[in-house]
Amino acid sequence: MSKLAIVAVGGNSLIQDESRKTVEDQYEAICATASHITDMIESGYNIVVTHGNGPQVGFILRRSEIAQEVEGMHPVPLVNCGADTQGAIGYQLQQALDNEFLRRGISKTAVTVVTQVLVDEEDPAFQNPTKPIGSFYTQERADELKKEHPDWTFISDAGRGYRRVVASPQPKEIIEASVIDSLLREGYCLVAVGGGGIPVIRRADGALEGRDAVIDKDFASSLLAVRLKADLLVVSTGVPQVFVNFGKPDQKALGRVTVGELKRYAAEGHFAPGSMLPKIQAVISFLEAPGKEGRSALITSPELLGKAVAGGAGTLVTH
Repeated sequence: MSKLAIVAVGGNSLIQDESRKTVEDQYEAICATASHITDMIESGYNIVVTHGNGPQVGFILRRSEIAQEVEGMHPVPLVNCGADTQGAIGYQLQQALDNEFLRRGISKTAVTVVTQVLVDEEDPAFQNPTKPIGSFYTQERADELKKEHPDWTFISDAGRGYRRVVASPQPKEIIEASVIDSLLREGYCLVAVGGGGIPVIRRADGALEGRDAVIDKDFASSLLAVRLKADLLVVSTGVPQVFVNFGKPDQKALGRVTVGELKRYAAEGHFAPGSMLPKIQAVISFLEAPGKEGRSALITSPELLGKAVAGGAGTLVTH
């Protein structure tokens, strides 16, 4: 089998700006990303594309709220929103990839795997939910929702109102990993672990059960990369490279860096929590996992994927 790369695409990167966030606008952004991913395939990689879904889940939750308020329809649970976005974004990605393959004369087909990811029911994150989701509410509306859903937690968000927060547990196992592996060996281009995967716990009888939570998509992508023994983990972001002293007069772009150096920069506080830090942590986790030698990671913007893989852009992290 050719070299394998896991390419993590951010959900926010599919929203070009506030004036362009319709489904059609998102597809346009996906087509551009599909072109860059196909550049990697032409350079010799097999690919699994993973993606974020934060904005898209927010849209579904808001539609659900409006439908409930106006027509009394049932709300959509968060766990189902994750599944919905895996299907919708996966459909757009696989169509855009297939069209790009056709245009370039590449004999390949993209397939989306709706992916469940196991989390630990005892993960401390469930006792301390911190991930904001959905709309902003007045205190009065948040109090009403709390009465309707006693298990929900709300926080005041930077003076803009109240938002629901949910747990962000660590991923433990990719349930469909063996299926993804089999499809890769058959030559397919895969879309998987959308939005970090659908969070599930395993009950005492072995059955799976969904949980309303949000798994960080970069952590889940890193876990998948380890499980599949990938050669390369690519984490796409809004900047072309990783920087230290970002936004300061002495900011410095990192071209090639060792995992040890990256850990030192992280310990020195160069990377913002909730922004670059989780991406850095995911890369470190992938590179330090036991198993395949010679693996590496890239952090760059989507439009520079092809150039970064060729060594001309991005931040390359090695041992």
